[in-house]
Formats: sequence, structure tokens, C-alpha cells
Amino acid sequence: MASSVETVKGKWLAAKPAVIALAIGLVVGPFVSNNIGWQVTSGMLETKVRVAIVEQQALFCVERVKATGKDASKLDYDARRALAEKWAVMPGQKAADWEVVSVCSNKLV
Repeated sequence: MASSVETVKGKWLAAKPAVIALAIGLVVGPFVSNNIGWQVTSGMLETKVRVAIVEQQALFCVERVKATGKDASKLDYDARRALAEKWAVMPGQKAADWEVVSVCSNKLV
């Protein structure tokens, strides 16, 4: 009987570091992989999609301004912003999104 207890104890002592490392990895692993960008949370995904949409709409705005023939690079900030507010309105919208206006006016420099 004593020999089987000693055998189990020896096996536990041999496996204990691996079990502890596995437990720590299961707890800490998701936090580490999230911080280095290997996981995509729904909030981060929504943010990245929103940034991409604003960037695309701002590019449309810039091209619309260029199509008017005005050289916006020589205008001051307020004039560029006024142009952006006019041309950043997307089809189906009543007013331009403020983020699109901001990015568009910055790209007109």
C-alpha cells in the first residue's frame, strides 16, 4: 500500500510544475494575447470598421472638392472646413458626419 502512495506522490511531484504552468497559461494567456493584438474584440472591430468608413467617405469628399477645380491647399482652415462640410454629405444623408468633415478638411491641405 505504501508503495502505491509513494508512486502517486512521485507522479504528482513530477507533474506539478506542468499543471501549475498550464493553469497560469489558461488564466494569463487571454490577457496577453489580447494586449498584443492576436484577438479581435467586437468593440475593436467596430472601431476599425468605423475608421475605414470615415476614411473612404473623406476620400470621396476630397475628390468632389478637386472636381470643382478649387485649389484647397491655398485656403485657410475655415474655408477648407466649409468646403468639406458642403462636399462631405453622402447620398441619403441630410448633413455631413463631423468625423468625415474633419478628415476631409485635413486631407485638403
